[in-house]
Formats: sequence, C-alpha cells, structure tokens
Amino acid sequence: MAGLGSALLLGACGTTDPSPGPAAPPSPRTASTPPQASSKRPVPPAPAPAPAPVDARFGWPAKGPVVGRFDGNRNKGIDIGGQTGDPILASADGRVVFVGSQLRGYGQMVIVKHDDTFITAYAHTSRILVKEKDDVRKGQKIAEMGSSGTDRVKLHFEIRRQGVAVNPQPYLDGRQR
Repeated sequence: MAGLGSALLLGACGTTDPSPGPAAPPSPRTASTPPQASSKRPVPPAPAPAPAPVDARFGWPAKGPVVGRFDGNRNKGIDIGGQTGDPILASADGRVVFVGSQLRGYGQMVIVKHDDTFITAYAHTSRILVKEKDDVRKGQKIAEMGSSGTDRVKLHFEIRRQGVAVNPQPYLDGRQR
C-alpha cells in the first residue's frame, strides 16, 4: 500500500521515477598511484540561496478568526467566524461542481474542483452566488457566510487532496502547494 501512495504522490508532483539516479563510479586508481596530497585548503560549499517567497496556491476564503481547527476526525476542515452576509471567496481558480444542502451537517454549501487533485468545500452559507458548472477565479465572491446546518455564523472550509481531507492552514499560508 505504501508503494501505491508514494506513486500517487510522486505522480501528482510530476515525478514518475522514485528511484535516485545511479551512484557515480569510483574514480580510477591503480595500486601504484597513491592519492595526491593537496596544498590547497578545501573550499567550503557555497551557502544555499534563500528560498523565494511562496505565493499560496489557495487564498483565505473569508476574513475572520479561526474558531475551529482541523483534527481529521470530528473537524475535517477549519471553521472561520464572522457575521451573517460576510463574503466567502473562491480559494483558487476552478469550476463549481456542487451547490446544495443535501450533505447532512454542512447546511447550504458549494464545492469547487480545482484540478484532478484538489477540491474545496464552503459550508454553512446563507446565500450562494454561483451555480454548478460556473468557472470561478481565486478571490471571487461565491457565497455569503451564514449558519445553515450549524449553531453559529461561520464558514466551514475544507481542502480535499485526492478525496482525502487535509489541514487547510498550511495550504492557505503558502507552506504547502
């Protein structure tokens, strides 16, 4: 099973061969030629360049405090507090694949498919501004915050990678892509 997971992960990253390249052959030496002593000091390796700032692929879908954190069991996303009518924004470019309230515990919700790997879900809305098959852009207002299917006004936001809920915060903060 681990091999399958590794293959999927590598395939999603655009890598198909998980094996490292062949080891470099040893330098040719004969028994009669001893290694040469160098009069020069070894040069230390150059410092690695600082990583470029990462633009988060996914943007925050709403302003407000995080009032519920991902735990993978009871909470498969994060909950962002706010006021009824606060804007909910598409977290990334994609296509709306679901609009409705048929999923128990999510109230009125929108699901956006971003590619073959990622979808995002926006739940407990008070008003939905998109319909299925609409193309949306990152930052576009797609709904308004509400309390449908829950006891307080909030946005329940999920990112699913290959269908599995992942902690959204590293993706929103630009630490994951």
